[in-house]
Amino acid sequence: MRKDPEDMDIDIKRIAELLHTTEQRIRGLLKRGTLHSTPTHHLILERSISKIEVGTAIFPWETYEVVWGFPKIHRAMMLEPALRTHFTTESVAVEEKMNGYNTRVASINGQIVALTRGGHICPYTTEKAESLIPEKIFTDHPEWVLCGEMVGPDSPYAPKETYGIESLQFFLFDIHEKKGGRPLTVAERQEVAEEYGIQSTRLFGTYPLNEAHHKIREIIQMLGASGQEGVVIKDPKMRDPPLKYTSSQSNCDDLKYAFTYYHDYARSFFYSRVMREAFQSVEWREGPAEIEKRSLQLGESILKPMIQSIKRVQSGEKLVENVKIRVKSLKTSEKFKEHLRTLGIDAVFSDPVKIKDEYLIKIQKINHRTNDKTESILRGET
Repeated sequence: MRKDPEDMDIDIKRIAELLHTTEQRIRGLLKRGTLHSTPTHHLILERSISKIEVGTAIFPWETYEVVWGFPKIHRAMMLEPALRTHFTTESVAVEEKMNGYNTRVASINGQIVALTRGGHICPYTTEKAESLIPEKIFTDHPEWVLCGEMVGPDSPYAPKETYGIESLQFFLFDIHEKKGGRPLTVAERQEVAEEYGIQSTRLFGTYPLNEAHHKIREIIQMLGASGQEGVVIKDPKMRDPPLKYTSSQSNCDDLKYAFTYYHDYARSFFYSRVMREAFQSVEWREGPAEIEKRSLQLGESILKPMIQSIKRVQSGEKLVENVKIRVKSLKTSEKFKEHLRTLGIDAVFSDPVKIKDEYLIKIQKINHRTNDKTESILRGET
C-alpha cells in the first residue's frame, strides 16, 4: 500500500525545488509510486518524467541533495548520417566505451555513495569507490558527481576478463554537477582525472565531423578484434548529447549471454542487436564473403549457447550466472546480499575465502524463468 505523501517525513517543497518542478507534481509521483523510498532511506525515480531522468536520486538526509539520473545515450545505427544530423559541432571526441557497469559516485553529507543506473545505493560498488577514488576530490568539489564504468572480473553485474584487470577498476567518463546535472567538458574532465589520479576512459582523439566516421570505423574494427565493446562519440564542449557505436563482436557477445538464459533475456536483446549488424554491414559495403562471415558469427551467437543451456538442463544441471565479489568487510557482503534481494535477484553466496586483506565470495545468480521453461519443454509440455 502506497503512503499518502502528506504522511511521509519529507519536505515536498524542497524536493520540488531540487527537481525544478511543482509540489503538486511531486505529490502525484509519490502517490503513484513513481518516486518512492528505498531501504537506504532515499528516494528514487522509477521512470523518466519530462526532463527528469530515470534513476534520479533524492537524499533527504541532513540536508536535501539530488543526484540526477544518467541521461540515456542514443545509438548510431548508420554512423556517417547519424554524426551529420546529430552534432552541431565542427569536431567530435571519440572515447572508448568500456564493457562493465555504470555507476554514479557522489558525496552526500560527507558520505560517499555509489549508485546503480536505477538510483539504488550499491554497497559493493560503494566500498570499491571508497578505495579507488581519492576522497580529496569530494573534499575539494562536493558539488560533483563522478560518472564512470566499473570494469573487471570481480563484477557482480558484468564480469569481464578482457582488460587485464585483476579485480575491479573505476573508469571515469563524465563529471556532472549536482545542481542541474551540467557536465564538464571533455578537456576539463581529463584535467580533473590527471590532477586526482583517477583512471579515465581512453580518448582516441578529436576528429573533424565530416571525417570522423572513417576513423571511428577503424577504431571499431580494432576494438572488435580484441573483444572490446565500442566507442562513445562526444561534443568536446558537451553541449550536444553523446552517441554510442558498438562492434560486431560486442553485439554477438551480448547475444551469447542472452541466449544462454534465453527465457530471461533473449527477447529484449535480440531485435536491436540484429538491426545493428544489418545496418553496419550495409554502411560498410560488405561483399558476399563478409556478409556470410557476419551471418555465421551472428547465428552461432544465438543457437550455440541456447543448445548448450538445453543440454545442461537435460542432464540435471541448474542454469546459474556465476559471478564473484572481493570485499574488505564481510558487512559489505551482507549488505550486498540484501541489495540483490531488494532488486528481486535470487542469489546463493559461497563462504568467504580470505585473500590477503580481502574476502573473495562467489555468487550464483539463479535464472528461474529459463530453468523452468526448459524443464517444462523437456517434459513434453506445450
